[in-house]
Amino acid sequence: MVDWATDPLQFEFFRRALWEVMLLGFLCGVVGSFVVLRGLAFIGDALAHAVFPGVVIAFLLSKSFFLGGIVFGLLTSLLVAVLSRNKRISEDTAIGVLFAGMFALGIVLISSTSTYTRDLSSLLIGNVLGISDNDLLITLVTAIVVLALIAAFYKELQLASFDPVSAAAMGYPTFALELLLLGLITVTIVVSIQAVGTILVLAFLVTPAATAHLLVDRLLSMMVLGGAIGAVNGVIGLFVSYHFDVAGGGSIVLVTTAVFFLVFALSPQHGLLARYLRRDLHGPVKDDWMAPGAPRPAGGA
Repeated sequence: MVDWATDPLQFEFFRRALWEVMLLGFLCGVVGSFVVLRGLAFIGDALAHAVFPGVVIAFLLSKSFFLGGIVFGLLTSLLVAVLSRNKRISEDTAIGVLFAGMFALGIVLISSTSTYTRDLSSLLIGNVLGISDNDLLITLVTAIVVLALIAAFYKELQLASFDPVSAAAMGYPTFALELLLLGLITVTIVVSIQAVGTILVLAFLVTPAATAHLLVDRLLSMMVLGGAIGAVNGVIGLFVSYHFDVAGGGSIVLVTTAVFFLVFALSPQHGLLARYLRRDLHGPVKDDWMAPGAPRPAGGA
C-alpha cells in the first residue's frame, strides 16, 4: 500500500500533476459553491463550451490555453450579462445561443487540422499528466488572484447573489458584481480545462461543492469544505489514473462523483440513510420528499 502511494512520486511529471489537481480541486470547490447555490450549473456548462474556440486557437498557434480561453470566456460572460438584460431574451436563451455558437466555432476551427481526432480528444478530456512548470505557475497565480477577490468582495458577492433586491437598495453595483462572479467562474473553468478537459470541467466545478452542501449549511463552511473535498478527490483520482493507466480527467471526475453519492447516502443531516432513520423514529419530516405522497421539490432535493 505504501508503494502504491509513493512509487508515482519519483516522477517529476506526477508531482507537478499532483500540485495541479490540489490547486484546481480547492479552487473549483470554492468557486463552485456559488455555482451550486445560485443554480448556475447551466451557465458553467455553457462557459466551458464557449471557451472552446479560444482554447483551439491557442492550441493551433502553440500559445497558452489560458490566454485563448480567457478572451473567449470573458467575452461570453459579458455577452450573457448584456443580452439577458433585454426583456425579450432570458438568461437561459442567451446562454443557449452563445453556448451552441461558440462550441460550433471551436469544432470548425479544429477540424481544419490534419490531426483532428487526436487534437479534439486532448482538448475535450484533458491531459493532467502533461502539465508543465509554466502551466502550474499559471494555476497557482490564478488561484491566488481568484481566492483573493472572493475574500475581498465576499460580503458583496454573497448579498448580490442571494438577495439582489436588497443589494441594489443598499447601493451595491449588482451588475458589476454579477460580471465579477461570471468572470471568476470563467477563469476557474479555463484554468481547469487542460487538466480535465472541456467536457468534464463542469463536474469538477460543481460536484465537490454539491458534496459539501450535503454536509454543511453556511456558505463559508461550504466553500472551505468543498475546496478540501475537491483537492482530496483530485489526488485520489490522479493516483487511480496512474496505476490503472486511464485518463486522468475521467478518473478524477469518477472519484468525485463516487464521493458525492457516498455522502448523499450517508450524510448525517441530509443523506438518504438519515432521512429513513428520522422517518422511522419520528414519522415523515417536513422536507422529506421520500415520504409517501409527498411532492418532490421543483429544483431537486
